[in-house]
Amino acid sequence: MKKRVVITGMGAITPVGNNVAETWENLIKGVSGVELISSFDTSALNTKIAAQIKNYDPAEHFDPKEARKMDIYTHYALIAAREAIRDAQLEPGSYNGRRIGVITGVGIGGIITFNEECVKNHVQGPRRISPFFIPKMIGNIAAAHIAIEFGFKGINFNVMSACASANHALGTAFRSIQYGDADIIISGGTEAAVTPLTVGGFGAMRALSTRNDDPHTASRPFDTGRDGFVLSEGAAFLVLEELEHAKARGVRIYAELSGYGASDDAFHITAPSEDGAGGAQAMIDAVADAGLKPEDIQYVNAHGTSTPLNDKCETASIKTCFGEHAYQLKVNSTKSMVGHMLGAAAGLEAIVCAKTIETGWLHPTINLRDPDPDCDLDYVPNQARQCEVRAALSNSLGFGGHNSALVITKYQ
Repeated sequence: MKKRVVITGMGAITPVGNNVAETWENLIKGVSGVELISSFDTSALNTKIAAQIKNYDPAEHFDPKEARKMDIYTHYALIAAREAIRDAQLEPGSYNGRRIGVITGVGIGGIITFNEECVKNHVQGPRRISPFFIPKMIGNIAAAHIAIEFGFKGINFNVMSACASANHALGTAFRSIQYGDADIIISGGTEAAVTPLTVGGFGAMRALSTRNDDPHTASRPFDTGRDGFVLSEGAAFLVLEELEHAKARGVRIYAELSGYGASDDAFHITAPSEDGAGGAQAMIDAVADAGLKPEDIQYVNAHGTSTPLNDKCETASIKTCFGEHAYQLKVNSTKSMVGHMLGAAAGLEAIVCAKTIETGWLHPTINLRDPDPDCDLDYVPNQARQCEVRAALSNSLGFGGHNSALVITKYQ
């Protein structure tokens, strides 16, 4: 029989908080983390806003020599993973490292390092390229750093599937524990891709909001005024643990990870299929994998990017999966406040599902003033709401048509 998998630790660094508690408090309050970009000159860019980490000083977390050997996306991963590991009471010397793994999700990886070394090569020549260029940039290195720091010698790799990366990482970790490959896996996502190159690249696709005059209202999922997503950064990790192992340790259990589904639209490199069939299939499979019926789900954390195509196609997917029950669901978008953390987004959204189950509070979808007629579900607009949630579904969709869904349930 497949083993049960529970969540015993959570950690995050986000545009609205540098830990889980601060992030959750500000999400419930409806605080936006979107601001004008201050880390580089945006005068030549159409989009001048992003949701960035606030008050971050690497010296508070890392030895300066070690910090220079890592891209910022790895900094964020280690900070979030450390919090999750502390939260799960994994004290050094108290665990068998061979039975603990790390599976990360990254959409882009060390692009800050990539930019810096490309400029250096162009201006100063290849002899000036840093010997740390490759090990700072590659997408799997955050998983390696977490393992090295804590002595986790089990399964270890990175999943890269654009904006669905962290959900795929969590789903793969879930399966690995179910089938006995590990007792514990630290999994989630990390990203630090707010750079002139990425803002310019997403802008060239017309994927980003250009609501520069009012950053806090730029991310407005399901609203008729939405004009693109807001680029973001940060990291979010969960400690997934085999149930009997967690009970033997006597640790707190936040919730149970119960189901996972994945699919592909096989339609377009960036656009979702208009009927939402691929996203619906991932949801249907996740609910079935959890041994539930669609009407057992009370809450959906939507991908909810605030792009014209995503929001109406995702709404269609939810209706296909849930039928008439879709109108009984509570649906919200974490991205309305934190923007789109790309490969890290689903990690935070899984934490949000677990916190919703734990606390009985749904955070709002902010900036939803004029709902799109094609988006006619209950998106918990503008104000947090109390609601008992026993089963939640978290959607994450990525360029290339990658769809993934997790079902997180109240631990019984």
